[in-house]
Amino acid sequence: MTKLKFLPLIVALCALVLLIVGCTEEVEVEVEKVVEVEKVVEVEKKVKSVELKVPVAFGTHLPSLGDGILYISERLEAISGGSLKMTVYEPSKLVAPNEILDAVSTGKTNAGYATAGYWVGKLPAAPLFSAVPFGPDAAEYLAWLYYDDGMDLYQQMYDDAGYNVHVLLAAIIPPETSGWFAEPIESTSDLDGLRMRFFGLGAVVMQKFGVQTSLLPGGEIFAALEKGAIDATEFSLPVVDQRLGFHKLVKHNYYPGWHQQATTFELLINKDVWNGMTDQQRMILEVISKASVADSFAHGEALEGPEIKKNVSEYGVTNHYWSEEMLAAYKNAWLEVVEEQKADPFFAKVWEDFSAFDEDYKYWSSIGYLPRPAAPK
Repeated sequence: MTKLKFLPLIVALCALVLLIVGCTEEVEVEVEKVVEVEKVVEVEKKVKSVELKVPVAFGTHLPSLGDGILYISERLEAISGGSLKMTVYEPSKLVAPNEILDAVSTGKTNAGYATAGYWVGKLPAAPLFSAVPFGPDAAEYLAWLYYDDGMDLYQQMYDDAGYNVHVLLAAIIPPETSGWFAEPIESTSDLDGLRMRFFGLGAVVMQKFGVQTSLLPGGEIFAALEKGAIDATEFSLPVVDQRLGFHKLVKHNYYPGWHQQATTFELLINKDVWNGMTDQQRMILEVISKASVADSFAHGEALEGPEIKKNVSEYGVTNHYWSEEMLAAYKNAWLEVVEEQKADPFFAKVWEDFSAFDEDYKYWSSIGYLPRPAAPK
């Protein structure tokens, strides 16, 4: 009876002990959680926030051509948790388009967005990383750049020339139109003496046929056509050319864009800034740049069909497809240009590397894909 009398007291004491032990464990767990949170906060405090100030070569109002960088700038802060930010500056607001490479390298600005073909006067191989006449479409270009030697050679080009920049591929767009002319072009003799705005190594090809080429910024082309300073032009995708109003002055638009079957755009970051980032920050920029490449290509492809039709139905433009003879003439002239450009050792190295990749890729693509629809007559 005595033992039973004290049983409720014993049970109560045991319960109290268990409660105290449990509470202690919970307190210990909570303390551990607080310590972990403090550690995370401490780590976050040590990550230096970086704002990339990015002058661009093309106005962001131009679809696909200019707005690709906005995919990155509008998402970067949220994805990085605030450790990375990007401010975009329209052409010449911070740095002139043709000065972006030098400005990023010297630290005048810590980043920039352009296309490597603009640096051909300083780096003969640069156009091979932006647009290649009769060269790769977007699928092959990305395969070579990402999964062969392309990006390594791209970075090496800047390193060997002493530029203090890190390069990220940031966008790629579909084929451009190959020219706007006042009159139909029936043979290469019709090109002789024309004054024409033309980009990259394609301009060297056109010079073979007596064309006087110049590389005008997009915003100056319409005025040059209107004043008669140039007779013809190429610039970009149909949707971009339409925004610039070329159809109001010249009515013959030629395809395919043999000179630019795909065009890439680069995000240049000052190498000291790049090296000062954390591994996580660099990874974020690499991943978001790849996402931007995919988005820019899809965006460009989605826009073109309706715009080309509108040129015909609403603006009285005649779309032409180059004859086999004209395309053969352009290609033969391009191969001459390649041989001349190979005098530069690094151009020769890049061309040899890409050509080896292209040999295997052409075999694959020749049997892997359905033929494209025939061009309209």
